[in-house]
Amino acid sequence: MKETILISQSFHIEEGDFEKAGTATEKIREILKSLGIKPDIVRRVSVAVFEAEMNICMYAHSPGNVLFNLTDLKIEVQVTDCGVGIPDLEKAMQKGWSTATDEMRELGFGAGLGLPNMKENSNTFRIESEPDKGTRVIMTFDYL
Repeated sequence: MKETILISQSFHIEEGDFEKAGTATEKIREILKSLGIKPDIVRRVSVAVFEAEMNICMYAHSPGNVLFNLTDLKIEVQVTDCGVGIPDLEKAMQKGWSTATDEMRELGFGAGLGLPNMKENSNTFRIESEPDKGTRVIMTFDYL
């Protein structure tokens, strides 16, 4: 049985633009709520997407993209950037490990929970990253 995309939306994320960070999350949240998706699922998707947006804003040093697909079987979110990449994925996946600057910490970010929160809130999580080439995260969420 072929999976059918019901809604697809792409969101441009600008590096360093903290004022607009969270815009994709809010729009995705609105779509899911308007479709009557269970509040727990909406919360999990929102947490994961927000963490991804913030990682692009803080670390990518390049614009990024959030692609949201709602299919008849699942919610899929692909997050990509062409930035600096993550040199040590194993460390980056550890709760509490962070490369946040003092400025980021003053803004309330950089607790080292971004990638772990994405993984914990999604049903499937895959990350690929290569130094100086960028990062790609694919998360899926069951909603049926």
